[in-house]
Amino acid sequence: MNELKKGMIVVWVSFGVNIILFALKLWAGHVTDSLALRADGWHTLSDCISTIIVMAGMKWSMKPADREHPFGHGRAETVAAIFVGFFLILISFEFGQEATQRLISHKGAHYGLIGVIVMSVSVIVKEIMSQFSIRTGRKIHSDALIADGWHHRSDAISSLIILVGIFFSGKIWWIDGVLTAMLAIYLIYVSYKIIKNAVLPLLGEAVDDEIIEKMEKIGKEIYVRDMHMHHFHIHKYGRHTEMTFHIVLPEEMTLRESSTLTRKLFDKIKKETGIIATIHVDTHSKYEKKD
Repeated sequence: MNELKKGMIVVWVSFGVNIILFALKLWAGHVTDSLALRADGWHTLSDCISTIIVMAGMKWSMKPADREHPFGHGRAETVAAIFVGFFLILISFEFGQEATQRLISHKGAHYGLIGVIVMSVSVIVKEIMSQFSIRTGRKIHSDALIADGWHHRSDAISSLIILVGIFFSGKIWWIDGVLTAMLAIYLIYVSYKIIKNAVLPLLGEAVDDEIIEKMEKIGKEIYVRDMHMHHFHIHKYGRHTEMTFHIVLPEEMTLRESSTLTRKLFDKIKKETGIIATIHVDTHSKYEKKD
């Protein structure tokens, strides 16, 4: 099964589960007159919308490279993740406004057994979906699917907060409004994390020490002498990653020998890491002059 099919299975399961939970929470919120339950229901519906965005981003990102996009369309998923983040921000402001109005009007809610059952089911199901999406996203290197997983987790945590608050609702009238406000603040935090993780690769990141160590290990397996690998730069395009770096070889090495060694290094890096490397060769004499 290819990466797109794996991701799409997760996306479709998420969509179906979210529709069911949305209907349950909206019904429970109507029966109990709970703003927090209804707000959490609309939060779940937002998962459906974000899932559609993720689906579109994943399909677009799998398109092959072309003349206009020589490195492929992998960053379409990054754009999708950013959309999910901003969508959550809009929802959080709406919740905050509704919570304020409820607190000002001194309006409480009566959750009852219905609220306990619906929120308990939501916590369990949404955390399972979160684990499913995040693990699959990491396995197939999908930023959008990971962002959708965090969206699931935000729903699980918001449901848990409401579930805890239900047990105090009989004694504290303002618990529904406060829980809704807490959910709004948490959504802003989740949105920040999603957008930050999506934007950083677009701005450019330093190469992780673990990747450099991996490159040096591969280099030693190809060539017994130290290549003095340096000037590492990395560019991520979704699942497609380009890396450039310099190596230092003996001045007396022939062009054919240098080309053969560099090709072996390129092939082994691609096979073991999936990274496409552009390798610049320096000579020992040039390297020593720089020192």
